[in-house]
Amino acid sequence: MRADESAPIRVLIVDDDALVRAGLTLMLKGAPDLHIVGAVADGGEVEGAVAEHRPDVVLMDIRMNGLDGLDGIEATRRLRARTGAPEVVVLTTFDADELVFRALRSGASGFLLKDTPPEGIVEAVRKVVAGEPTLSPSVTRKLIAHLVPEEENRRRTDARQVLARLSEREREVALAVGQGKPNAVIAGELHMSVGTVKGYISRILTKADLDNRVQLALIVHDAGLG
Repeated sequence: MRADESAPIRVLIVDDDALVRAGLTLMLKGAPDLHIVGAVADGGEVEGAVAEHRPDVVLMDIRMNGLDGLDGIEATRRLRARTGAPEVVVLTTFDADELVFRALRSGASGFLLKDTPPEGIVEAVRKVVAGEPTLSPSVTRKLIAHLVPEEENRRRTDARQVLARLSEREREVALAVGQGKPNAVIAGELHMSVGTVKGYISRILTKADLDNRVQLALIVHDAGLG
């Protein structure tokens, strides 16, 4: 959670294409509640830039041709392993790119296609800061469909074992998260307060050893319950 909710959302852009970096910077500067704190061209520069600029959100390209060979997936994994890491939204050109699925498992809070309209990118940044994922259900289904059957079966078994560690009420909340429902809707359907829903989600993430609700949603999908 950000220390000052009224302050502009600090955004770091990571992309090896100078035109994309410039375009995203120009685009996001038009939103009064966003502040671009930096833009780097290589996955290897991410941790240093985050330490220097302390962004709330990192917009991370997946495929980068940096000199150190560090792509967006590995950069995301390393970043999210840090205490107090910012949220990560990965960027891709293809809506059926399996690399995006791997990036989400590395701890990203969602992804955007690079042709997303400016208002969509701004809204996505706001959502991840508020704890809401930026996943498109149609794209998520395509990504899951790309998994080979053996891998899908293994993931289903592992996911069901994770969910089996939850209480009945926790599984109800997890299923609702997997269906893409926001906290307010979950609260209404399960007859609890939004604060209680947040508490359940926090406990579920701890029990399942997950970083965020995006990964929880993927677990539910993998279990065949989403």
